[in-house]
Amino acid sequence: MLQPVVTPGGQAAIATEVRRLRDLHARGLRVPLVLADAPEGFLMRHLGLPGGDTPSLSDEIEAAARQAPASTLALWQQGFAALQRVHASGTCLSQAFARNMVRCPDGVIGYIDFEDDPLATLPPALCIVKDALCYAHSTALFLDNAGTLEAARADWHAWLAQTDPAVRAALERTVQQMRWVGKLPNQRKLGRDTLRLRAMYGLLRPLP
Repeated sequence: MLQPVVTPGGQAAIATEVRRLRDLHARGLRVPLVLADAPEGFLMRHLGLPGGDTPSLSDEIEAAARQAPASTLALWQQGFAALQRVHASGTCLSQAFARNMVRCPDGVIGYIDFEDDPLATLPPALCIVKDALCYAHSTALFLDNAGTLEAARADWHAWLAQTDPAVRAALERTVQQMRWVGKLPNQRKLGRDTLRLRAMYGLLRPLP
């Protein structure tokens, strides 16, 4: 489920992104507005303001973990709630990493990067699982560094308890298969990717 959905590239990928942007916009979700499109490309409106900095949610959470740890959890919760709004609207994202979310100037979370469509390949429940795992994978290490992983873990399990049974079952199977990751030492020499997985398991592991 963490593997990228295969994309055809070229004009097919352009058509997919235009279609998905318009569909998400019609559902009331904050995505770049498509201004014009053609088979070879399309024009969209930027989610920020002219001349202003519009960092990704990933960049914001990482910076907060270093400079203002107390604000890390609130940023993470905002992104997690934004992800749930997408699912409540009846669809999913493409690659739901925090780097593909943006806090717009008015504070609303926007979404970018839609060259693929998981719903064309996976059942809806697994699309939700894929989104949730991508978000967890891209944020857990920042939460761990900020000392807010356990608080986020409580939020994660509150969501898990009320989500669709098929989603919950798939996530529980995944976490079961990841148990070995939790036994890895917390050492930088293992590399950042390994530490990301270790923190991700710490976020997803069952409550006592």
